[in-house]
Amino acid sequence: MLKNKFAIITGAAGGIGVVAAKRFAKEGAFVIGLDVNAAACEKAGAEIEAAGGKCLYLQCDISSEVSVDEAFAKIREVTDRIDVVYNNASVFLGGKDGPLGDVSSEVWHKVLGINLTGTYLVTHRALPMMKANGGSVILTASSAGVSGIPACAAYTATKGAMVSLTRSMAVDYGKYNIRTNCIAPAAILTDMVKESNLNDPNFNEQKFLEMVTPLRRWGTPEDIAAIACFLASDEGSYVNGTILRADGGITVNGDVNR
Repeated sequence: MLKNKFAIITGAAGGIGVVAAKRFAKEGAFVIGLDVNAAACEKAGAEIEAAGGKCLYLQCDISSEVSVDEAFAKIREVTDRIDVVYNNASVFLGGKDGPLGDVSSEVWHKVLGINLTGTYLVTHRALPMMKANGGSVILTASSAGVSGIPACAAYTATKGAMVSLTRSMAVDYGKYNIRTNCIAPAAILTDMVKESNLNDPNFNEQKFLEMVTPLRRWGTPEDIAAIACFLASDEGSYVNGTILRADGGITVNGDVNR
């Protein structure tokens, strides 16, 4: 599906990102993985290469313009073409994020710096490398971007921004054959979900799965990686400006007592 494509993935050393990186590499992409965790980058890169994949992993703080520019200088030593940008990296600060009036300036700027500014910086640097040949930009929202989620104002603000930015970019860059789409996951079993839900003593997992989640199961990183792979591939060549909810039906479930 992705043979000979150069694909940037942010947050590529853990969670959904590392699963997507391995899937992309398996499908033939040259994976350029960006992640703030240097040790995890080394491990993920070694695993992909051991499996026969091609990759370049770079330690990068996507919220830092200097760090992103340093990463792109190294990327340009490998390729002058980018076919896919998968903006996967996100942060949720459990116990610190909350209703807007309770969110500190430090938390607000940190969450927006990674989730929103990081998406801007990486995509901004990649777009000139995509215009000649077209490609696919994938953004990451959340159920928090398409419905009201309490007590996470900073996170919700960034995920709503992903939805709007997807639509804006789809209109602006379609003429270059650059497609922009957004995945809005929810209830994906990752460390972030453990932090936001499972580690909360008031969270009832059984009730959540039986009453809130129509598919009655957690989603997996593999579920999201498969969607990203489709959107990145030529098989999704006429999909542009779509907000794809990958949440088992949570955000359309109108009867939680069913």
